[in-house]
Amino acid sequence: MSNVTLSIGGRNYAVACAEGEEERVADLGRLIDRKLREADAVQGQSELRMLLFAALLLADEVKDEDAGAAAAEPASDHCEKLEALADRLENLAARLEGGVGAS
Repeated sequence: MSNVTLSIGGRNYAVACAEGEEERVADLGRLIDRKLREADAVQGQSELRMLLFAALLLADEVKDEDAGAAAAEPASDHCEKLEALADRLENLAARLEGGVGAS
């Protein structure tokens, strides 16, 4: 296991990842930070709410990109992917609310 420090919304988070996945995780962190800055247009929101908006922006992009593939893919497979993404977002939100991994 490796650790990567992600800077998201001006805060640093230590995240564990598999060996060799460090650059991909860092790239994903930069993407989340960029989306968080896009969502920051709505002032006065909590950090958790801003991360929710960023996640929604990312999910919208994924849905748009998968639109063509979804027709060929069974609906149950698509639902499973969305459920897995939702679980990951809920886990991230819980960790952020609890301050886990924040420095």
